[in-house]
Amino acid sequence: MVVRMRHTRAHTGNRRSHHALVGVRLSVCAKCGAKHTRHRACANCGTYKGQTVIDTLAKTVKKERKAKKAGKK
Repeated sequence: MVVRMRHTRAHTGNRRSHHALVGVRLSVCAKCGAKHTRHRACANCGTYKGQTVIDTLAKTVKKERKAKKAGKK
């Protein structure tokens, strides 16, 4: 079958011009200086808008304890 009303390459390219991928926007944490995605808590120190939201110290202690337990076995 032959397409009757074919789109030209320019028409197709104009339509696809908006399909480009956009990189992730990163912000710098005010407390520790690490980069994090916008409107999210910092994974390094656990703060968001100047307030501590995630207790990262407890997370690291739990990870160490788990690794130590796995090392014993």
